[in-house]
Amino acid sequence: MFRRLLAAFVMLPTMASAHFLEIIPAADILPDNGDRIIRLQLAFTHPMERGPAMEMAAPVRFGVMAGGKTQDLTAQLALVKRDGKTTFEANTKATAPGDYVFFVEPAPYWEAAEGKYIVQLAKVVVDLGSGTGWDKMVGLPVEIEPLVRPYGLWTGSQFRGIVRKNGKPVPFAEMEVEWRNDGSVTAPSDPFVTQIIKTDATGQFSFTMPRAGWWGFAALTDGKPMPGPNGKPAPVELGAVMWVKTQDMK
Repeated sequence: MFRRLLAAFVMLPTMASAHFLEIIPAADILPDNGDRIIRLQLAFTHPMERGPAMEMAAPVRFGVMAGGKTQDLTAQLALVKRDGKTTFEANTKATAPGDYVFFVEPAPYWEAAEGKYIVQLAKVVVDLGSGTGWDKMVGLPVEIEPLVRPYGLWTGSQFRGIVRKNGKPVPFAEMEVEWRNDGSVTAPSDPFVTQIIKTDATGQFSFTMPRAGWWGFAALTDGKPMPGPNGKPAPVELGAVMWVKTQDMK
């Protein structure tokens, strides 16, 4: 009897690590008298567990929206190896005061362990002495609309937003939230690695960030199935990701 119970326990599925597409700038607020160079790192990884990085194909699209205009920056991406896997970096220059909404549309990632494709449309906002434009929507198929300015936030601030798919709010969407671990925290058990929240009936969500650093918010929706490695239709997890930074009050 004991052996049968032990075998059944071993066969139980373990909690899968959350995947996050990182789009992390060196700074979310640029000094007015600085060089105005914005440096970004792009990686597909497990932030709270500090990796490992997963192989990332060249993004379908990478760009920035500022001053009401969208600019394609795909040509500025440079390949960088991390944990032996492909990640990317980019350097671009802020040309005028304003909020710069950077976004990336990755190539679909096949997750064999879950038998599905993962496509995460990620974005982050960098401010240069403006304070306006942070709530502008890029127009991605699924996207988080921030209801709180996503920079200049103290530790303990609450981030709120609306998950939209094709422009419409997504009620009761499951969301994963992770802190980009700097190595100072070890999760006591799996549930502490990824925080799970849901949007309400109006598609809104909120989360209070308890530690300084970068926080990733990923809203998960179903995308249109596409042919898998065996040629048969495979499910697609279509996610909207937004990165927000907090800072300790000193």
